[in-house]
Amino acid sequence: MIPFASPLFFGLLLYVLVPVIALGVAGQLRGKWILLFSLSAAAVQLAIAGELARAAAYFAFELAVIAAFHALRRRQVPRIVWVAVLASLAPLVLVRLTGANTLASRFAFLGVSYVTFRVLDVLLGIQDGLIVELDASELLAYLFFFPTLTSGPVDRFRRFASDFRRAPSRAQYLDLLESAVPLMMRGLFFKFLVSALVKERLLDPLTDQHGPLATLEYMYVYTAFLFFDFAGYSAMAMAISRVLGIETPRNFDRPFIASNIVEFWTRWHISLSFWFRDHVYMRFVLAAKRGRWFADRYLASYLGLILSFGLMGAWHGFAWHFVLYGLYHAGLQIGHGVFVRWNAERHVWGDGPAWRVAGMVATLHAFAFGLLIFSGRLLAR
Repeated sequence: MIPFASPLFFGLLLYVLVPVIALGVAGQLRGKWILLFSLSAAAVQLAIAGELARAAAYFAFELAVIAAFHALRRRQVPRIVWVAVLASLAPLVLVRLTGANTLASRFAFLGVSYVTFRVLDVLLGIQDGLIVELDASELLAYLFFFPTLTSGPVDRFRRFASDFRRAPSRAQYLDLLESAVPLMMRGLFFKFLVSALVKERLLDPLTDQHGPLATLEYMYVYTAFLFFDFAGYSAMAMAISRVLGIETPRNFDRPFIASNIVEFWTRWHISLSFWFRDHVYMRFVLAAKRGRWFADRYLASYLGLILSFGLMGAWHGFAWHFVLYGLYHAGLQIGHGVFVRWNAERHVWGDGPAWRVAGMVATLHAFAFGLLIFSGRLLAR
């Protein structure tokens, strides 16, 4: 069963959403029902995929890490956060390094990478003192939340818990339901019409074609396919989340109107890019500033970008094209910052509509080339 793609998945949704909608319209949707239906749907999905035992082992391990860290953090054990973070990352790293058919495959299931983000968000929230008390039902609902289990968007625990505690009235739930309908329609249109047509009519015929022209054409077609496919199931995940009473954050905000690469990453895969900004980039830069690690005022920012985007690339997998994709975007971010400071003195690049359109075109081409790297086709033989 492929999430947001197979008829079986949407059949499963009916068994979950019909009683949830009935409860919501009656004004009786509570956190306990969200947890029950989400756990049940996640368990059925994983069982059909033959991954239930592996997911159970993974979640048991991560819950033990969270519980141990929460207890030790209260006792103010020094540097224990690094042990907890490395322990929580271990299953994902082992799966990425060793693949299937190994001891690490006992932790492998569809969605392990996205759930790892949720675990890390909880650990870092505890470390920062933003999460003081952990309610078991909130934590389980957050980690197992069915609509975003396998493909995001990447929610934050405190934001999710706020929605989970909310008991929407009938009127509030009807508003949520109303907002879910256009999201679902957009997701279905993007995923099953536009993305499917692009793949069938344009992308698949290019797969076996080689040469500079075919590669260039593949770059733009692959960009269109990935956007409509990814934005499609992200919109559907948001819609289903709202039916369950959770306002999962959006992942896309018209990314191709961005006039530079920095703005682009505030519009593309927003939940992921902001997660790395807050939990990796800002932590590194602030630590470097407090510790006075570098004399150059910009070096900490540059290294923070390399670290953040490098990890983002490696999160997709340890293949060279994923890591190179992340480093490429770090280079674009650094280059943009250097250019902006250079242009502030020389005024070569101007303002106004024409300059913005030029920036949009340049950004689109730069990003499309990045996706060509991501696809692995650039140096494929």
